[in-house]
Amino acid sequence: MKNVLIVSGHPNLKTSIANQVILDETAKALPNAEIRKLDELFHNGTFDIAAEQAAVLKADVLVFQFPFSWFSLPGVMKIWLDEVFEHGFAHGSTAQLAGKKIIFSTTTGAPAEVYQKDGFFKYTMEEFAAQFEIMAQLCNLDYQGLIYTNGIGYTSRENEEKINAQKAEAKKHAQRLVALIEKA
Repeated sequence: MKNVLIVSGHPNLKTSIANQVILDETAKALPNAEIRKLDELFHNGTFDIAAEQAAVLKADVLVFQFPFSWFSLPGVMKIWLDEVFEHGFAHGSTAQLAGKKIIFSTTTGAPAEVYQKDGFFKYTMEEFAAQFEIMAQLCNLDYQGLIYTNGIGYTSRENEEKINAQKAEAKKHAQRLVALIEKA
């Protein structure tokens, strides 16, 4: 059985619907996967770097699960990446991550039609994902791709019908994620 590490980059999972459901469903399907929730691990402006690096080293498959924020990683996940994936650990002549598989899994608040060449943002999700693929390449990680679900945010917490629709989409997302993890 491969060791799976899921790094949750949501800045506040207590307020999340979709990302929380994705994590819960993935944990049910893969009970041996380790899930590190960055919003709970970020203390006094930093992480326990040794603990985070140890978790990464133990993994065969890394999954970054996050809400797409300003066309990239949320701030807490970017800080984690900057501190944990330092030169000498993640890249450079003494890098230790070569051959591990990595999957990026994200949700967007905006609908799919804005992530098109002729859409509002003028770029597709796959084009935005180039930054993740390049990061994987720099660290000699085996990039397994991007899984995303658009239009999953901005739901009123009073609208039960929309909340249930969002949860249903998140469950479908989790099923696709689990399938990719199992294939990796």
